[in-house]
Amino acid sequence: MVAIETGSVYVESMNDSLKKLLEAAKTAKQSPAQLEQQRRSFVYGNTAFENSLITREMVDQEAREADAGKAGASGGIAGHSKPR
Repeated sequence: MVAIETGSVYVESMNDSLKKLLEAAKTAKQSPAQLEQQRRSFVYGNTAFENSLITREMVDQEAREADAGKAGASGGIAGHSKPR
């Protein structure tokens, strides 16, 4: 374990910079495309963790099918309306 002197200039300035970034992040607004990308990344990360056969392409395909299903009733993984 490495001890860091908390009163050092480096740690304090790093903390100030980090605080500023965190404050800026609180008010940042994401575009719909950024939100969709984040959603897909979250889905991939959580499903691939459980099943290493899951690919980003599979997540993208299911998302496209789910989006198409919003107009109809096709679904995919998210909608659970496809026969398995």
